[in-house]
Amino acid sequence: MVDNNEASARGPEAHYFGRLSEGVFEIQRCGACGRHQFFPRVLCTHCGSEDLNWVTPSGRGTIYSYSVVRRKPEAGGDYNVVLVDLDENVRLMSRVEGVEPGELRIGQRVQARVAVEDGKGVLVFDLVEESHA
Repeated sequence: MVDNNEASARGPEAHYFGRLSEGVFEIQRCGACGRHQFFPRVLCTHCGSEDLNWVTPSGRGTIYSYSVVRRKPEAGGDYNVVLVDLDENVRLMSRVEGVEPGELRIGQRVQARVAVEDGKGVLVFDLVEESHA
């Protein structure tokens, strides 16, 4: 879950959080080298170019790592924190919804979606069933 700190965001961050609040997930792609990047910045982290464009990624990715945060049930219960490698070759931190924290495994496929919490867009993931043909 990428923290939606929209109130203090400026520049590329303001664009990112604004689009999340509209229900749209976007990342940057460099027009010079063609690579994607996340978290939003004013320069390409790969080549230094200022030629950055906003694109809608596939949202599909793979769990790189995860952790289970333990809480008492009255405090909301346990939840997971995951690092996801998107197919666009960027890594981000979020959570996987709709699954018990102990059911997660490194390498599982996930799909991003924007959830609205307290009137703000939050990026979360759902597990994807892989078809074995």
